[in-house]
Amino acid sequence: MNIDLHCHSNVSDGALAPAAVARRAARAGVAVWALTDHDQLDGLAEARAAALEQGMQFVDGVEISVTWRGSTVHVLGLRIDPGNASLAAGLASVRGGRVERARAMARDLSKAGIEGAFEGAMERAENPAMVSRTHFARYLADVGAVADMSDAFRRFLVPGKPGYVPHEWAVLADAVQWIRAAGGQAVLAHPGRYGLSAGAMDALLLEFQAAGGEAIEVVTGSHSPEQFRHFAALAVHYDFSVSRGSDFHGPDEGAEFGTLPPLDPALRPVWREWGL
Repeated sequence: MNIDLHCHSNVSDGALAPAAVARRAARAGVAVWALTDHDQLDGLAEARAAALEQGMQFVDGVEISVTWRGSTVHVLGLRIDPGNASLAAGLASVRGGRVERARAMARDLSKAGIEGAFEGAMERAENPAMVSRTHFARYLADVGAVADMSDAFRRFLVPGKPGYVPHEWAVLADAVQWIRAAGGQAVLAHPGRYGLSAGAMDALLLEFQAAGGEAIEVVTGSHSPEQFRHFAALAVHYDFSVSRGSDFHGPDEGAEFGTLPPLDPALRPVWREWGL
């Protein structure tokens, strides 16, 4: 069964509306699908209706931005109750400050000779309150300042490069608590993206587990085959369930639906108890 539990719509930093993402997932053969917009739940109702129309099973999800030891990490919440007040309040607190950070990013890019970045990023954010680095990367690619979005993140928008502005997101334990309060399961998203040392990764996984985290994402668009194996081994070592998701953001912006391998059947999928 093709199960994809990580992707984004234009309610956060994706390129397509929730219903369009649902249709694209269905065309790729996805049978069970979750929309997991960053720090935002507003696209779930549209996504759920479209998924059911396409014959897919839908999983309510979210991806929460977390600051851990000075690094940004992401925690997926799967099978959440979108109406939960604790989760809604927590996400509202995380969303604050995005526009102010965007202005600071634009000022930094201006010093590097790139003008109009704030306006350009905001024009590309369907939901201006959710403006992010992805919207800046789209602007840089569109105006020819970089070859493509990957190049934007290599040359700008990351620590030590022009356009990167740190931001304090949620505390790890709080993010997990919000997810659990909403009846969901907490999954550490794409751990291979964080560039952590082996010791730091062990510390992150132990802290995540102690907070109530249940799973780690093993097969995802930004992981290499070697990382599939590496994080599968860590999941077994720490007795985590595992998850799978493309982290789709838009056409020609990274992994597509239906292009990733299945999980190793020897692992324990996060959906084992869902009756699939």
